[in-house]
Amino acid sequence: MSMEEYVTKDGRRLRLGYTTGSCAAAAAKAAAWMLLTGVRRERISLVTPKGIALSLEVRDIAMEEDRVSCAIEKDSGDDPDITKGALIYACVSRNEGKEIVIDGGKGVGRVTKRGLDQPVGAAAINSVPRKMIRENLEEICCLADYRGGLSVIISVPQGEELTKKTFNPRLGIVGGISILGTTGIVEPMSEQALVDTIRVELNQRRANGADYVLLTPGNYGAEFIKGSLGIDPERAVQTSNFIGDGLDICRELGFRGALLIGHAGKLVKLGGGMMNTHSKYGDCRMEILAAQAGAAGFSPACIAAMLECVTCDDAVRVMREESEARCRAALERLTGRIAFHLAQRGGDGLETGAVYFSKEYGILGETGSARTLLSKILEG
Repeated sequence: MSMEEYVTKDGRRLRLGYTTGSCAAAAAKAAAWMLLTGVRRERISLVTPKGIALSLEVRDIAMEEDRVSCAIEKDSGDDPDITKGALIYACVSRNEGKEIVIDGGKGVGRVTKRGLDQPVGAAAINSVPRKMIRENLEEICCLADYRGGLSVIISVPQGEELTKKTFNPRLGIVGGISILGTTGIVEPMSEQALVDTIRVELNQRRANGADYVLLTPGNYGAEFIKGSLGIDPERAVQTSNFIGDGLDICRELGFRGALLIGHAGKLVKLGGGMMNTHSKYGDCRMEILAAQAGAAGFSPACIAAMLECVTCDDAVRVMREESEARCRAALERLTGRIAFHLAQRGGDGLETGAVYFSKEYGILGETGSARTLLSKILEG
């Protein structure tokens, strides 16, 4: 049975889902109930940290004398989550201690690098899901009047295959997916989930001693970093459209500097102070370029032609055809505005810089601090 809770985003009614963490906690709760009472259970209830109550079907039940295994099917609602439909298993057994011990089995990743939610060597079951599992098992122990310890193994049979479609290999989580969720609920097209991913990667770099970090919005930037600068793109943290959030996190984590390298189609927007470059928040690329062209002395006809352009490359072409010297001047003015807005967002504690390029014309501009920042990043 699917959830019937909805949110409205951009005029669309979208169904909520529940996280792998909720699935793991519910499976563990059901398995513990059956182990300690001997009574088979086809449904289990769970209250998520967000306060939403779930009633979930228990799948693939295997009851033995000393252990019980069962699964909950992941439902991400209308969010395009790669784990949708995956079975999240919990196997619960008694142990000789007094504690609840939680670990990961097949298809659950293992942490190999510092800076993540769990320490190196631990199963990639994040702290909120661990808390949910523990609290729900304590509830069952109390109901069953059981005072001993329990061991819980969370597994995801599809996990090794699914993790290839996630950031896990890049982050140093090997062998499977992570068991995640801070609210227990999946909100469709959650921007917060993307920002959280950026935070995880930045936190990892900081925990490994980095003072300076390379940022890029996406694949174009990564390709340029590799092809034109000869730098391993793995050294860059991808911020997607969330450039402002990325800088905020850098400052919060205590980085000393951040260099942003990206395609002009994204970074031109920074010249107007837009720190989320998604088109739904506005597309002022041509207006920003045209304003700088006007200040650099371009003719009204050139500016009018620029405003009809669809791409930054085409706008640069229009400027170059009238005057290469004035084109350089316009781009220098734009670079100055990008530097200004990055510095404003970075604040006193974070040195910022940027390099922006086009596929046709190569590097179009770099702020004054860009090369120094790049040297410091490569030294780190």
